[in-house]
Amino acid sequence: VLYQLFICLEWLNTRGPLSLNNELSGKVVLLDFFTYCCINCIHILPALHQLEKRHTVKDGLVIVGVHSAKFPNEKVLANIRSAVLRYDICHPVVNDSEAHLWHELEVSCWPTLVLLGPCGNLLFSLVGEGHRDRLMLFADCALRHYGKQGLLKSHDVGIKLYKDSLPPNILAFPGKVAIDNGSKRLAIADTGHHRILVVSLNGQLLHVIGGPESGRKDGDVTEASFSSPQGVAIKGDVVYVADTENHLIRKIELLEGKVTTVAGVGAQGTDREGGAMGTTQPISSPWDVTLGSVEDNVLWIAMAGTHQIWALFLADGKLPKVSESKAGVCVRWAGSGSEENRNNSYPHKAGFAQPSGLALAPEEPWSCLFVADSESSTIRTLALKDGAVKSLIGGERDPMNLFAFGDVDGKGVDAKLQHPLGVAWAPEQSLLYVADSYNHKIKVVQPKSKLCNTLAGTGEVGDTLGPELIKTSFNEPGGICVGDGGKLLYVADTNNHQIKVLDLVSKTVSRLPIITECTDSAPIRSVPSTKAPKFPKSAAKKEMAPVSVAAGQTVVMSLTLSLPEGAKLTEEAPSCWTLSAEGTEWLLDHQVTTGDITDLSKPLVVSAKLPPEFKESPSDPKLTLAVWIYYCLETGSACTMKAASFSQPLNITAVFCGAICWMGAKIEFSE
Repeated sequence: VLYQLFICLEWLNTRGPLSLNNELSGKVVLLDFFTYCCINCIHILPALHQLEKRHTVKDGLVIVGVHSAKFPNEKVLANIRSAVLRYDICHPVVNDSEAHLWHELEVSCWPTLVLLGPCGNLLFSLVGEGHRDRLMLFADCALRHYGKQGLLKSHDVGIKLYKDSLPPNILAFPGKVAIDNGSKRLAIADTGHHRILVVSLNGQLLHVIGGPESGRKDGDVTEASFSSPQGVAIKGDVVYVADTENHLIRKIELLEGKVTTVAGVGAQGTDREGGAMGTTQPISSPWDVTLGSVEDNVLWIAMAGTHQIWALFLADGKLPKVSESKAGVCVRWAGSGSEENRNNSYPHKAGFAQPSGLALAPEEPWSCLFVADSESSTIRTLALKDGAVKSLIGGERDPMNLFAFGDVDGKGVDAKLQHPLGVAWAPEQSLLYVADSYNHKIKVVQPKSKLCNTLAGTGEVGDTLGPELIKTSFNEPGGICVGDGGKLLYVADTNNHQIKVLDLVSKTVSRLPIITECTDSAPIRSVPSTKAPKFPKSAAKKEMAPVSVAAGQTVVMSLTLSLPEGAKLTEEAPSCWTLSAEGTEWLLDHQVTTGDITDLSKPLVVSAKLPPEFKESPSDPKLTLAVWIYYCLETGSACTMKAASFSQPLNITAVFCGAICWMGAKIEFSE
């Protein structure tokens, strides 16, 4: 039965289905039974990555992720594909949507690891997380044992990673978005790019910290690194970050240009009490952060990994039913550590289930934290005065039932959610907004009556903009914040790789354009124009529609380039670009800007800042971006050079409409 099931199911990261009596024959196979919502399943991924580096497919080991869904939304192959990309899973994954493999192997919980021998024979299983050493030992022994018997084979199994075919995006799986209404700036956790973006409310890029690769480094913002950051909180020139996969809380000081660690030790912790100074206190998978308290001296942390709510003291202070704490102390405030939907007047006896979103309502009569408790599919309240934990909407009254989910508008427990990840409070209207992630909706809650209604979203995966809020579609929105006195909602539409803006006055939705003049682009250098390659007469030329610009404005040109299938850039002949302003060279200070093109997986972004004052009234000014692409076909020795130019006419105006003018184009080179 097991052999037949493997062939009949849907597969990811492979060229086709894998069979135990064909592709996986002669391999030691590790089956990882997981569901992508589960924090415990996420916790064992680093051990699997380590094992993959230690033993390759050629060595005889194949890891297969068996996705057996908890939520209905997780049964959809496209949603699993997004999770595979988010978590950088580089081994085959099979969609066990109806739990056939789960039942055949008598699996009972997530995560479970099952090791099979080269003939498909069952060797052992490990249940839960925290078995890294045993896993390494058993895998080593199995490979050594079957290798000596000559039963292992070194053949390829046809792995084809989906991430290799992804189109470039400025954002990748943004987890959370936060607003500082004082400075009118947004902080975005660009989770898939392992970085934090700070942008103006119209999307102008102001700061980029971290990325594009994961890492764990403090120091100057140009060198700092993160690993799948989720929660962000911004106030003035300080941004706090839940650096989730590093198990850290980081602090970004924008004016000083530095990043420091304020909590965590860089490894997953198991401590459920806390109380140590932040940088010596182990923590586990912080998923969201929010600032403030009655005394405004606390950073609240949704500690998804231990199913608790923690507090990091930014100044000396005291929490209800907790002793006095010094500045820098990081301590558990609510949650026993057991994964439950348990409400209690005593915060330490309450139980959460992977809390993933926080919103603070410090004013009376609320004086509470709202908690998006994702695995119980509930919204809970945590009172600031006494720490009492109560139910607001969703779930059911049985604290052990974590399967009371759905998509139902209503009051209290009659309302149903599906794995909500974000909450945002609008004090002016006394309304709570919820990112009901797996229902692909934004919902609104009246805390006084506990009434929950759908505000936006069709309930189906999509990326449409209405025309009505209810006809707009999302794809697992994970974060949300309120702006302009409750008139706007900014939504991190995670799997659509974008921030959507909901105007609650006009009842319209738009995408926030991330306007960048430097992100993801090569450094610009100036060279004499004689150094530019000769432009072929046969090269493609395209003139764009005119755009209006003003003195002092930055013009940004974004160009997406693609090669024929099976082609790659030629290393021996570097591809390049030039930006010129023929006839009006003074627009570029009489210089030609040029740069190398080394990576076509993301758009080429080139910017030019116009002079603060125009020396003359230019006649028909234009900027021309030219590219020279040298590439070879991988299947043979045929190499070629293709060139193209894009002219951007400029209408000079006296009206300054913004700091940046953005335009984009796309070209596909053919054989």
